[in-house]
Amino acid sequence: MKRSAEPAMRGTPSLGLAGATLGFFFGFSAVALFGPAAKELKHVMALSPLQLGFLVAAPALSGSLLRIPFAAWVDRDGGRRPFLTLLILSIIGMAGLYLLFHFLYPARIGPAFYPLLMLLGVLCGCGIAVFSVGIGQVSYWFPQNQQGWSLGVYAGIGNLAPGLFSILLPIVLSSWSLAGAYLAWLLFLLLGTVSYALTGRNAWYFQFVKQGIEPARARELAAERGQQIFPGGSAAAALKLSAQQWRTWALVFLYFTTFGGFLCLTSWMPVYWSGYFRLGAREAGILTAIFSLLASGIRVFGGTWSDLVGGERTSIVSLSVLMGGAFLMALSHSFPLSLTAEMIVAVGMGVNNAAVFKMLPKFVPNAVGGAAGWVGGIGAFGGFLLPPLMGLFVEHGGDPGYAQGFLVFVALSLTSLGLSINLSIGSRKRLVGSRAAPAAFSEKPVGRKRSTL
Repeated sequence: MKRSAEPAMRGTPSLGLAGATLGFFFGFSAVALFGPAAKELKHVMALSPLQLGFLVAAPALSGSLLRIPFAAWVDRDGGRRPFLTLLILSIIGMAGLYLLFHFLYPARIGPAFYPLLMLLGVLCGCGIAVFSVGIGQVSYWFPQNQQGWSLGVYAGIGNLAPGLFSILLPIVLSSWSLAGAYLAWLLFLLLGTVSYALTGRNAWYFQFVKQGIEPARARELAAERGQQIFPGGSAAAALKLSAQQWRTWALVFLYFTTFGGFLCLTSWMPVYWSGYFRLGAREAGILTAIFSLLASGIRVFGGTWSDLVGGERTSIVSLSVLMGGAFLMALSHSFPLSLTAEMIVAVGMGVNNAAVFKMLPKFVPNAVGGAAGWVGGIGAFGGFLLPPLMGLFVEHGGDPGYAQGFLVFVALSLTSLGLSINLSIGSRKRLVGSRAAPAAFSEKPVGRKRSTL
């Protein structure tokens, strides 16, 4: 059986990581969908700060909620099919935006088209949802002691896309028309989808199952090749199993704070810089890119640090950094202080995002896809909820509200810090208990390696 199945096996852990990262990079670019063009759309469509907040957050709505079912789908069939489905939906949304701007912008696009813009933004946001699909896909390729590094590389490089588009889109807008900019984006998505279709591969277990091998035997064959983490059952079972563990929900809140916060600020920062300091679209885009690229790039190092000292400790330190940076943003009235605080916030968010997914396979090893769905889906929902909330500060407080809105992140990071400390204490108790009762580990379940704390 092994000889007949093995010739059809394709990919390696490194190629699996590369393919998922490539697909995520292209799909995740929709985070910056409306932010760089927000100033123009606000003027042409006469939008209020609250309406603008909902518009820039629209992609995060589908990008968060769809992560739950699609990530659980990974536990059943692997990541390839859900990944491609989400990318195709994003292409449909981007094509709709291009046609809308090509035929109607600017003379004939008014407030009546606001619901359509929201709908197309939601469709484009499907590309953001590939994140949790890729988390499961990559996790199944790598052993427990490499989860922090591999997921840090995946998320860190993939997260670079919004920052790059925050720089490129204002430049393209100034050189081309709005429709031309979104046509280029559409072609970019098409290229990314084709690239993932050619390179994205599922881990060994899912490939053996697809060959018609019984799951138990497929697990044995995949384990011989080095796979350590396996799905616990169906998509519904994975969601149910992970939902029954309180640590899943603690990780959800941590991710809501820092990844939902990352999505929020990537779309809101152009509004902040142009509204609070009256900067142009290009300057606001560059400053937003500094935030996005720093938060993304440092996530790679955050995964390595998590492997070395443990996800819990890394999370505690990074959330403390975030809280300090958000407090400075709330108090700042000067450009240099705001820029410094922005970078501090980026570091705190990026490192904690890596720490969360270091802890996830450790706490929920038998339902990684389901847990990634809850954490990535509900956690990323902050990207939809938080921009309108920050818009309310502006609507009721005027220009000072742009800074005061960062008090939201002070409160979120303080609460998350308490949860991280609780996770660390609980993890230490489990470690002590396991040493006192080694018989509890006599079955040696596949993929259950304890991380260094």
